[in-house]
Amino acid sequence: MNVLTLDEVEALSARMLTRAGASVLQAAPTAHSIRAAEAEGIRTVGLSYLPTYCDHLACGKVVGDAVPVVSRPRAATVVADAHHGFAHAAFRAAGPTLVDATRECGVGILAIEHSYSAGVLGWFVEQLADAGLVAVMFANSSALMAPAGGSKPFFGTNPIAWAAPRTSGPPVVADLSSSAVAWVKVNAAAQAGESIPLGWALDAAGQPTTDAVAALGGSMAPAAGHKGSALALLVDIMSGGVAGSSFSFEASGFGGNEGGPPDVGQVILAIDPTATMGAGFADRIEVELRAMADQPGVRLPGDRRIGSRADAERDGVEVPDELLALLHAYADDGPPR
Repeated sequence: MNVLTLDEVEALSARMLTRAGASVLQAAPTAHSIRAAEAEGIRTVGLSYLPTYCDHLACGKVVGDAVPVVSRPRAATVVADAHHGFAHAAFRAAGPTLVDATRECGVGILAIEHSYSAGVLGWFVEQLADAGLVAVMFANSSALMAPAGGSKPFFGTNPIAWAAPRTSGPPVVADLSSSAVAWVKVNAAAQAGESIPLGWALDAAGQPTTDAVAALGGSMAPAAGHKGSALALLVDIMSGGVAGSSFSFEASGFGGNEGGPPDVGQVILAIDPTATMGAGFADRIEVELRAMADQPGVRLPGDRRIGSRADAERDGVEVPDELLALLHAYADDGPPR
């Protein structure tokens, strides 16, 4: 087992992305998001997922030299056309305009259109909370989950994330999939030859299964049945509709190299709480968070990630030999052709 510092994680990620065809504009923020995922213990979309990003750059699912175009068609509305590049680069380009619009109008919306997988949504909303805003984000993905009562993939795992500023420590952040669990966890179990808990997924016949391989040939299960299905539909309406991109059932798959750019979307809603209650919002929220955390056994959203981040900043992150060898091969030689 090898240990990398977070700086080394980010540098290696940037090397891999640029070697696969990404410009610095595209690679830098995306590498930073990989660093954040590793630091927070969300490793299924960290270094282990990075070769997929590189493969998708090589095959054209991601346009490596895309330059996001940012516009502000109305006072509170910001649009970033990602031109099939990474969502992280589009957000990096449009984020300051969103903050300005939100502070000016009290509310703001950023629609990232013609985009690619956003990875960890918490990376986006936490930056807005650091600026004193409350933020909610929607991001759709290619079809992996059957609607409640169905048996065939129609929605993506379609996550929703939110963040709010705090007076003590980092913002409170929640990042939730509309499915019972993220697809990458089922895929990781399949690769490891492990079973999955009942309720995570369905097999090809639409029946609940504990077989991870059968689940990959079937469908993810929506969280809480019809409730998760309704949330996935809302995400699709926001991302495919409001952001003018593909709905989940129209998007090319995130898992393979076929089909061209997935053309999905992301929408972020931002609120400046000083517009409604003046100063003191974070102090007020702290009252609720402390009252909640006073109950024995209660953990605030994001607490585990914050603890993992502190550990990683101090001790680095462990990377298995096989994975590190693969990462260096991509960094030196690029994706397999």
